[in-house]
Amino acid sequence: MAPRARVLAFGSAAALVVCGAICGVLVGDLTGQAIAIASVTLGLGAILLLLFLEVGLSEERELSREEEQRQQRAPERKRRLRLRRLPRRPG
Repeated sequence: MAPRARVLAFGSAAALVVCGAICGVLVGDLTGQAIAIASVTLGLGAILLLLFLEVGLSEERELSREEEQRQQRAPERKRRLRLRRLPRRPG
């Protein structure tokens, strides 16, 4: 995820939480409470989902780095293993 997209996603989720809180204060009675609850819940849910996405993406990057390192080392290991293998004795 690009840094700009990350900032926009988290910023819009935080703005939804703030707007919900403001609407809860400014709009009275049950309507204001409903708008506040819905907006804050959606904003906090979006933030939580974005955090899970960030964790998953960081794990994917780490796994791809490890796989790349493994592939770079693989030809060296195969050569060593072939040199160490002893011929089989007849039965």
